[in-house]
Amino acid sequence: MAEVLFYHLERQPLEQVLPTLLERSLQRGWKVVVQTGDEERREALSSHLWAYRDDAFLPHGTARDGEAELQPIWLTCLDENPNAATVRFLVDRSTCADLSPYERVVYLFDGHDETSVQDARTRWKEAKDGGHGVTYWRQTDSGAWKKMA
Repeated sequence: MAEVLFYHLERQPLEQVLPTLLERSLQRGWKVVVQTGDEERREALSSHLWAYRDDAFLPHGTARDGEAELQPIWLTCLDENPNAATVRFLVDRSTCADLSPYERVVYLFDGHDETSVQDARTRWKEAKDGGHGVTYWRQTDSGAWKKMA
C-alpha cells in the first residue's frame, strides 16, 4: 500500500513548495510523476522547474519532450506512469485511479480554495478506506512542514 501525504498549501503557492519536494525526492533516488489538471498548467510548471532558482534546475520532461522512460521527473495531465515512477504528486485536484503501484502519493491542495479543501477530504477518505497510510501536513509560521495527523 502507498503512503499518502496531504500538503495543505496556505502560506506558499505550489510553485514555491513543489520544487523543494521534488528535490528531496530526487535526492532519495526516486523517480517521480507530477500530474496537473491540464496541459496549460503542465507546461507552466515545466517552464518554472527549469528556472525556479538561479543556481539549480530540476531535470524533467513532458509528452512534448518524449523519452519518458529516461526522465527522473515526468510532468503529465494524464493518469499515466511512463517513467516507472514510485512517487506521484497530484496537483490541481487531479486524481489517480490506482494508488497501489506507488510507494508514496502526495496531494498538494490549495487551502484558500474551498473546493480543493473538500476534494482533499474526499481523497483522504478514499485513501484511508483503500488501506493506504495517510498523513496530513501543514506549514508553520516559520515555513517548516509539520505533520498534523
